Amino acid sequence: MKNKIYFESITEEWLAARQITSKKSTYYRYKYILNEYLFPAFKNAQIDDLYKFDYNSYVVELSENLIASTTRNIITILKSILHYINLKYDTHIHYELIAMPRQEVEEVKVLSTKEKNKLEKYCKEDNSLRAIGIIMCLNTGLRIGEICALKWEDIDLSKKVIKVRRTLQRVYDNTKKASYIIQDNPKSKRSYREIPISSKLFNILKPMKKEYTNDAYFLTGVATKPIEPRNYQYMFSKCLKKCGLPNYHFHQLRHTFATNCINAGMDAKSLSVILGHSNVKITLDKYVHSSIKEQRKYLEKI
Repeated sequence: MKNKIYFESITEEWLAARQITSKKSTYYRYKYILNEYLFPAFKNAQIDDLYKFDYNSYVVELSENLIASTTRNIITILKSILHYINLKYDTHIHYELIAMPRQEVEEVKVLSTKEKNKLEKYCKEDNSLRAIGIIMCLNTGLRIGEICALKWEDIDLSKKVIKVRRTLQRVYDNTKKASYIIQDNPKSKRSYREIPISSKLFNILKPMKKEYTNDAYFLTGVATKPIEPRNYQYMFSKCLKKCGLPNYHFHQLRHTFATNCINAGMDAKSLSVILGHSNVKITLDKYVHSSIKEQRKYLEKI
């Protein structure tokens, strides 16, 4: 009877299990990928069909139309579903033979020191909560969803730390053709963290904190109304335009902070903790790149 079981019905079981164990945003991402990519390719497939399916041709087809990271996400989910099928129905579908496209090396773009100083000067003069939020991200490496979800109660000036406890993001439900703003747990377990507040940032925040209640969102000053990430990105773009700066993506504030930390001599492990990376290898691969000059300096010591 197992050959009469359809891929779609099995996948619904797999998704229901993931809803219990996954973050809300991750669950919606799974749901989107299933409806947008996997169901059109496998919707009418039964278990016997999964043995004969040309998976690597499917990977090639996806790769021709999507960036490598998206294709990798789709194939990772597909492999997880096939693994679930193997376990539940005692099948032996060799999903481990499915090729994964090579991960693209992302070029990390950062603001120059001159651009950073110009942006900070403008934001200090503006002195609105949303402008100060830009300064905060330049000096803490907070993700845009984290700064949008940050509340004044998360800023502990007595200990001089910012506590990252939640994130805010918009998710798309393609089954309902609608999107929603959700407040969710941070990206990973290590994304729950405390970030030290520098003296420069402390001096900006100290006179402001007494003006707002603890349950108020940092960027809006009220408890009932956060700003959503895409609106904050739009505001950031307008800010850059007024400063005469290139139209950087908000995430490049995080890249700028991390790069400046490495250049100042911070070790990769400490930076990894501040950034909330799941492991230090991510930090090393993304931000720690020695120059030929640095390599030669160390070789001369041998």
